[in-house]
Amino acid sequence: HGKVYTCFIQSACCGSDEKTYMVGGWAWAWWLITDIQRITLEIMTLQPKCEDVETAEGVAITVTGVAQIKVMTDHDLLAIACEQFLGKSVPEIKGVVLQTLEGHLRSILGTLTVEQIYQDRDKFAQLVREVAAPDVGRMGIEILSFTIKDVYDKVDYLSSLGKTQTAAVQRDADIGVAEAERDAGIREAECKKEMMDVKFLADTKMADSKRELELQKAAFNQEVNTKKAEAQLAYELQAAKEQQKIRLEEMEIEVVQRKKQITIEEKEIFRTEKELIAMVKRPAEAEAYKMQQLAEGQKMKKVLTAQAEAEKIRRIGEAEAGSIEAIGKAEAEKMRLKAEAYQQYGEAAKTALVLEALPKIAAKVAAPLARTNEIVILSGEGNHVTGEVNRLLAELPVSVNALTGIDLSKIPLLQRMTDAQA
Repeated sequence: HGKVYTCFIQSACCGSDEKTYMVGGWAWAWWLITDIQRITLEIMTLQPKCEDVETAEGVAITVTGVAQIKVMTDHDLLAIACEQFLGKSVPEIKGVVLQTLEGHLRSILGTLTVEQIYQDRDKFAQLVREVAAPDVGRMGIEILSFTIKDVYDKVDYLSSLGKTQTAAVQRDADIGVAEAERDAGIREAECKKEMMDVKFLADTKMADSKRELELQKAAFNQEVNTKKAEAQLAYELQAAKEQQKIRLEEMEIEVVQRKKQITIEEKEIFRTEKELIAMVKRPAEAEAYKMQQLAEGQKMKKVLTAQAEAEKIRRIGEAEAGSIEAIGKAEAEKMRLKAEAYQQYGEAAKTALVLEALPKIAAKVAAPLARTNEIVILSGEGNHVTGEVNRLLAELPVSVNALTGIDLSKIPLLQRMTDAQA
């Protein structure tokens, strides 16, 4: 395609890692085994541009340049270039080198004045090339040429320098014209000297005085205007610098104030937290702990009291149960013996025994009433108590018959009582 390439051949046969570099020409390569990559050897043109870069005097200028570069064909340097850029396109290679050149160009602009950059561009370009060449060379790239294309600014600093030089040239021209006119006047005065010696001598002196006065005025005005322009430009530059410094200091003050405000707020939050802990949380915790301990104490007291009462009831119950059991056994034995005797005594004896037991049964039934101090029966009828007593007596034979099987109503005494009640 009209371009010069170098081939980088890497063999992967049987684990080999041999590399071969071929500049132009041709070489054998195994299909599916050898890896072949190409890198361009053509000259590449770069156009570095640094916008609004401050010089040593703080003047922001824009510089554009043109650089010609290419990959070096020396074996060692070619290997370095292949290691850095193999497989990359031409725009990618140009982009990497362009960033390096622009970085060095910016750093050098910060060390020179506008006059040094503008008046001696070749020296400035040579300085950039000398500084950037080692870094670019370590990438296997050679800088063939580097020139400054244009230098300009946005504050009319360069145009002010041109105006100063133009004013100086105009001043020299005016001086030359004045000197020529002076010589002409002197020649004319000499020619007419014989005729009007006194008159032309006076006129010549007057013209010389007037010319000197005008020249002095022109020189003074020129110097004043030049100094004013330089002072105005210096003032604007210094004002821009001071404004930038003031803005930076204001930003630093705002940062410090914000940090102090944050510190104060953190301390206030910490103080408020401690105050809440001391005034609310701690008393609440103490009161809660007090109530918890009191509740646990009351709970333990109730539990112990209930356990003691239960133990007391249990033991009383066990004692009463033992006593009842013993009495029951004794009564059962007694009843057994009586039953055996009843079998021998006959019906009359059984009746006598039942009558004998009735007072004891009545005493047991009425035992709870013995602990009662007073019993009040409320009734609207005057003979209600007597009626209840009679009813109980009438139902007594039936209850005894149900319990013992003995019919008390057949006893003559009870029969008369029952008949009397009826």
